[in-house]
Amino acid sequence: MKKPFILKICCVILFMAIPLATFAQSIENQIDQLMSDQYKKEASGATILVAKDGKVIFRKAYGKANLELDIDMIPENIFEIGSITKQFTAVGILMLLEEGKLSLEDEITKYIPDYPTQDTKITIHHLLTHTSGIKSYTSMDSLREYARKDISPTELIDAFKNEPMDFKPGEQFRYNNSGYALLGYIIEKITGKTYEEFVQKRIFDKVKMKNSYYGSKSKLIKNRAYGYQERKNGYVNADYISMKVPYAAGSLMSTVDDLYKWNTAIRNHKLISKESTKKAFTNYKIDNGNNISYGYGWFMARIQDVPVIEHGGGIFGYTSQGMYVPSENVYVIILTNCDCISPTDIAYKIAAVTIGKSVPKVSDAITLNKEQLQKWVGAYKFSDGTIRFITLKGNQLYSQRIDSNGKSKIYPLSEDHFFFDDGYSELLFTNDSKRKAVFRNKRAEFNGEESDVEMPEAKKEIQLSAEVLKKYAGTYQLMPNMELEIIVEGDRIFGQPTNQSKAELFAESEDNFFLKVVPATVTFEIDPATKLPISLTLDQGGRKTTAKKIK
Repeated sequence: MKKPFILKICCVILFMAIPLATFAQSIENQIDQLMSDQYKKEASGATILVAKDGKVIFRKAYGKANLELDIDMIPENIFEIGSITKQFTAVGILMLLEEGKLSLEDEITKYIPDYPTQDTKITIHHLLTHTSGIKSYTSMDSLREYARKDISPTELIDAFKNEPMDFKPGEQFRYNNSGYALLGYIIEKITGKTYEEFVQKRIFDKVKMKNSYYGSKSKLIKNRAYGYQERKNGYVNADYISMKVPYAAGSLMSTVDDLYKWNTAIRNHKLISKESTKKAFTNYKIDNGNNISYGYGWFMARIQDVPVIEHGGGIFGYTSQGMYVPSENVYVIILTNCDCISPTDIAYKIAAVTIGKSVPKVSDAITLNKEQLQKWVGAYKFSDGTIRFITLKGNQLYSQRIDSNGKSKIYPLSEDHFFFDDGYSELLFTNDSKRKAVFRNKRAEFNGEESDVEMPEAKKEIQLSAEVLKKYAGTYQLMPNMELEIIVEGDRIFGQPTNQSKAELFAESEDNFFLKVVPATVTFEIDPATKLPISLTLDQGGRKTTAKKIK
C-alpha cells in the first residue's frame, strides 16, 4: 500500500527539480552569452567566477592568455588585479586597528613625522576614504620619470608629498592612489615588515591564496596571463611599469579562485571582526553631509534597490571587477588581460541576472501621453548641487545637466519612474505640494526639488570639413596611464580615452571642440610652423589637463 505513495512523492520531487535545474541552466546560459559577446575567442580574454550561497555556479575562461603564442585562457590564469589591491591594504589597516596598534583618527604624522600636511589634519580615515585632499601621484606628469624604476616606498612618497593639496581633508571625495601608498607605508612602519611580506604572511597564507602574489615582471609565475593594450591598428604588449610603483594601491596579482577565497574570508570574518567589516562596508560622508559611496577599500553601490559592495581595478594591460551582493550571498569576479574594455558593466549585468533582476531596456518602456510627460518638465536642483533640466520634444522626455552640452533620453517604466539608456541610472518623480525628484545611479542617490533656474543657451556647433578634421587625429598622452585617441570618421570626430568608449566632439570653432555626453571641452594647440596640433587641453568639470601628441 505504501509503494504508490512513495512513487507519488518521488514524482513530485522529480517535477519540482526540473524547473529549478532549468532556472540554473538559464542563468548559466545568460552569463555565458554576456561573456562570449564581449570576449571573443581569438582576442584578449577574461576569466570569471560566479558564486551563490557558498557554491560556485559558473566558472569559465574566454579568449587568449597569450596572443603571440596563441594560448587559450584557462580559469587558473593569474592576472594583475590593479586597485582591488586596495581591499587588502584596507583590511591590513583594520587588522592593526584590532591589535591596538593604530587608531583610524590618528594623524598620519604619527607614523610619517616629516610628511608636510600643509597646516591640515590628515587622518588614516581620510586616506582610506579618498578624502585626504593629497594629490594622486598617478595623475602627475612626473610619474613618467620613475614608472619603470624599482623605487622604494619613501621615494614614491617623496614624488608627491610636496604637491599642493587638491582640497582640505574631509571636504571632497576624489579617488586617490597616493592615500593607499601612504597606508602601505604605515603598515610597514608599524609591523617592521615590507608591505609584500605583510600581505603574504598575514593574508595570502592565512586564507590559503596559493596563487596570489605581490606583482613582479621578472619572476616566473606559472599561468600568468600576458597583458595587452589596444591601439588603432590592433593589440600591442602592455607598457612596462615597475610593480613597486602601484605598491599598496595596485600591485597584487591573483586568480578568480583566490579572490573568491578572499571574499569568503571577509564574509566569514576570518581576518577581521564583524565590527571591523562593518567599518569597511560603511558608506561614509564628507564634511557637508553628502555620502561618498565609498567605505574602506570598497565602493557602496546598488543594482536597482539591492545594495552591492564592489571594486574594480585597471593597470597597464589588465582590468578587473569584483562585486558582492550581501542580501543574496552572490559574488562575481572578472579578470581580464587587456585594459581596452572595463568589465564593470558586464559584471553588473551578470550580478543582476544571478539575483533575478533585469536591467531595463528601451523596449521595456511603456507609452505615456504628452500630458503625463509634460507634468515633469522643468528644472530640478539636487542635493549634490547639480541642476537637471527635464525637457519634452515630441513624445520623448530628456534630462540635461546644467553643466552639460548634451541631453539624455529618459524612458518611462511607470508614470513617475524613468530610466536612462544604461539601464542603471534613473529618475523618480513625485508631485505633492511641490515637484520633487530622486536621481539614482549605480553608486549614488541625490534628492532634488523643482527650481526656477533657467536653462543656459546651448553651445552653437559648426561643421568642419573632413580635411580639416584629419589634422587632429592621433594619440595624446593625458596622464602616464591614460591616452586619448582622437579618431576621425568622415566629417565626424571622436575622442576615446584608454579603457573607455569613444565620445563625439563637436566644433565650436576651428581648434575648439565640446562634448555633449559630459560637460567638457577640448582645445588643440597648433604649431605655427607646421600648422599641426602639438597638444590638446581637456577641460572637464573645471579641471584642465594638457596632453601632448605622441603619435
